[in-house]
Amino acid sequence: MLSVVIPVYNEEEVIEVFYKELSKHLPKRDTEMIFVDDGSIDNTPSLLKKLAEENSNIRIFSFRKHRGKSEALTLGFKKASGDMILTIDADLQDRPDQIGKLIEKSKEGWDLISGWRKNRKDSFFKKISSKVFNLISSIFWGLKVNDLNSGLKLYTKDAAKSLNLYGGMHRFIPLLLFQEGFSVTEVPVIHDKRRLGKSKYNISKVFTEMPDLFTMLFLMKYAKRPLHFFGVFGGILFILGFIILAYLSYLRFLGERIGDRPLLLFGVLLVLTGLQVFFIGFIADLILHLSKKDDIDSKLK
Repeated sequence: MLSVVIPVYNEEEVIEVFYKELSKHLPKRDTEMIFVDDGSIDNTPSLLKKLAEENSNIRIFSFRKHRGKSEALTLGFKKASGDMILTIDADLQDRPDQIGKLIEKSKEGWDLISGWRKNRKDSFFKKISSKVFNLISSIFWGLKVNDLNSGLKLYTKDAAKSLNLYGGMHRFIPLLLFQEGFSVTEVPVIHDKRRLGKSKYNISKVFTEMPDLFTMLFLMKYAKRPLHFFGVFGGILFILGFIILAYLSYLRFLGERIGDRPLLLFGVLLVLTGLQVFFIGFIADLILHLSKKDDIDSKLK
């Protein structure tokens, strides 16, 4: 069975057109559509109810207020009954006629097949920010994909239901699954310009995406060894400060005045900050070690 999870937010202009187009390209049998209304304040909920009255394979779940795409997807994954779970946005930029490419690729046994918007029809800013995140994922995680945040994805049941998304984590689903040992690939798909409705993405999103990315980096790479993160960062600051102070000490030895130089204050600040950051990591490592010890002791009792 195939479950299609569609997160929806204020899409009254496009939802009926999207449904008709999607219906043409889904298997006729053993398919369910799960619309997750993310607190829409327009006529979207009423239009969804109308569609559900016409098709018994449509299921609708709604949030009382806008909670974000990550939580909408998580709810959809929990409610899905299929062995394979497809996600697609309702804006018609990801074309339903490309679904067959993902289904065909899934026969090779991949846990996640992501659509690669090879000729992406979005703003220059969105394309550049996407390239930056894709590059970072390749450097830090070793996952070489061209498009992390495509809305068109096909999952195995186990892969989809392992996800517990929040905040902006939906942008990094391939990374999350890859880190957990699931196999990840992508196939090129056709991407269209948005013709109906309004985009929910604006330039301010990048200021939320970057913190999410660094949160993921810390949680996935250093959550079990915080000293490796804080120690390296603190060590770099300390060494820079030490070099500055050593240079100033050399100048003082030559007879020059250094007490009124801003560089002296900067060097001291770097040394103190480096030590602080290092000991934050040390304390975090100690707390983690003690909590694990307590867990082991409680299991032995």
